[in-house]
Amino acid sequence: MCNRYRMTAKEADLAVTFGIRPPYERDEEYPVGDIFPTGKKTPFYGKVIVQDGGERKLERMEWGVPTQVPSARDPAVKLTKYVTNVRNLNSSFWRSMLMTPARRCLVPVTAFSEYGLAPGEDGKKPLHWFDVPSRPIFAFAGIWRPTERDNAYGFLTTEPNAIVAPIHPKAMPVILHDEDYDRWLTAPWDELTELAAPYPSQLMQVRS
Repeated sequence: MCNRYRMTAKEADLAVTFGIRPPYERDEEYPVGDIFPTGKKTPFYGKVIVQDGGERKLERMEWGVPTQVPSARDPAVKLTKYVTNVRNLNSSFWRSMLMTPARRCLVPVTAFSEYGLAPGEDGKKPLHWFDVPSRPIFAFAGIWRPTERDNAYGFLTTEPNAIVAPIHPKAMPVILHDEDYDRWLTAPWDELTELAAPYPSQLMQVRS
């Protein structure tokens, strides 16, 4: 589910969109374009916005929170799995981050992708890109935590809306409205649960 998204905006544009005050360290490799999940041997980084006291900061983190899962061959053996999408909000693993405002973040996005259900003439499933025409940069509702290797993040998913469901009927990312950014970064979790909802489909478009 949404294991590829895109960030094509410059850091200066992110700073304006999310209210990040200069000066901030310039990243010569940003924007990176398409962002993929991290892995055990191949870390992959994206940018997130975190709240630091009264200010927002742009941080570089790995996309994929490591967790231990039993091996299919031997349940006694634990393997590291990097989780990119957060759906079970009642899980104690995720609630420890959801309940802590300092462990929530905004994940800036210019588009996200899903593969179609049926293969095309070439035998491959087509890749579809979703964006919000009125918002060149928008944000997923994210969480993060420190790990042994680096800080890592994921983002919430929810039921798909009418534009995503025909292509990916299982889930879609939780897209926040601009007016909910402050709440997501600072408010108690019990005031935010309604934000984990599908974004209005009439505000989105899909491209192949």
